Amino acid sequence: MNQALFYYLNNFSGRLEWFDDIIVFFAKDFGYLLVLLFIGLLVFGKRTAVSKKKIFLFAGASVFLSRMIITEIIRAFYYCPRPFASDSVNQLLIHDYTGSFPSGHAAFFFALAMAVYLFSKGSPWKIQGLPLVFFIGAALIGISRVVAGIHWPLDILGGAVVGIFSSWIIYYFFKSKLQNPAKNSTINSNAEI
Repeated sequence: MNQALFYYLNNFSGRLEWFDDIIVFFAKDFGYLLVLLFIGLLVFGKRTAVSKKKIFLFAGASVFLSRMIITEIIRAFYYCPRPFASDSVNQLLIHDYTGSFPSGHAAFFFALAMAVYLFSKGSPWKIQGLPLVFFIGAALIGISRVVAGIHWPLDILGGAVVGIFSSWIIYYFFKSKLQNPAKNSTINSNAEI
């Protein structure tokens, strides 16, 4: 099924030059726009400097955990050749023959999307549909990398799971760290009364 879906999506490439240009844009450059959007929300959003710092650190830790730690650990123990290494494909991007599972791009951008979601569900960023924009952006990046011939569909799914899971873990780690001092201050203030 992984191969069948790959060939179905990859067969859309190599037919129309303008379509290939769009795929290359999403596979290679669109991620920069998502990162700029995230930074723009931090810079121009109506949050305190402390809140912005927390969001930035949380998102950064989520992305780092997903892309630089979990993805690389998986790749160290499990090697999956990229589609162009083992089969004849329409390859729109030049890429090294490194392992493809899980997708580092998917892990990075789904971690970022989940970070935006987790901070949007509370009070920090109440922009309707903002998490959806990041999730759709992450999905477009992932799908375009399949169409471009450098990832299998399961690479993208694996990267999405790694990214979402990493962000969730970091969020709940930070959440518990933030709640403990509040409980301690409540206990101390009650003791003083």
